Amino acid sequence: MIAKTALITGASKGIGKELSKIHAANGDNLVLVARSEEQLRLLKKEIETQYIFIKIEIIVKDLTVINSAKEIYDELKVKNIQIDYLINNAGFGDFGLFINTPWSRYQQMIDLNITSLSHMCHLFLSDMVLRKHGKVMNVSSTAAFQPEPMMAVYFATKSYVLHFSEALNNEVNDNGVSVTAFCPGPTDTHFMEDSNMKKSKLIKNTRLPSAYKVALSGYNAMMTGRSVKVFGFINKVVAYSVCIFPRKWVVSITRKMQ
Repeated sequence: MIAKTALITGASKGIGKELSKIHAANGDNLVLVARSEEQLRLLKKEIETQYIFIKIEIIVKDLTVINSAKEIYDELKVKNIQIDYLINNAGFGDFGLFINTPWSRYQQMIDLNITSLSHMCHLFLSDMVLRKHGKVMNVSSTAAFQPEPMMAVYFATKSYVLHFSEALNNEVNDNGVSVTAFCPGPTDTHFMEDSNMKKSKLIKNTRLPSAYKVALSGYNAMMTGRSVKVFGFINKVVAYSVCIFPRKWVVSITRKMQ
């Protein structure tokens, strides 16, 4: 049986790192993408030590840079590496008032969370549809289900990822390809520090699920072709309950929770 290959962005830490290990444990070769060469090399060595038959390519790339997705695609074409699983996991957020954050930070967030993710899908889905085989997981968030003062741009980008993924899944599903929008809630990863989320009342004194537990849920959802997967019962209740309240209430309540 020919091994399949998973391409994972944001692979050096958190959920991306755990997804890399899960795919390796299931016999998949890996293409690991992140900005930190040192962390990618450490992860490569760790996985290769445990799974000696797994082939691993590392690509050091900043996906906030224009055309970075195309550069990844072209590099893999030259190396004749076929991608069977595409996992768009890279992303970041920022906690604080919209006007108090430099625009450059938001521009990078939009370029990463939306533009590069969409470009990666456009490039790799085309090949999957031609082969009539492949799976994509776009990591969205429970943030996708409502607007959020103090994280306005981040929540908006994740809403895009959710709706974009659902639409794509409908378009390609008849071709043996699936697109999963995976929506975890707050998770015990570096994201909490990087986004300043630990300042939020929503996170303080809260026991967060491990990156491994969350990653495994996403992996299983992708492998079974789920269109949308929200991690955790409470997260599901919160995500879907916002539909029954007036939108003005939802915004006010989420602001108070932050």
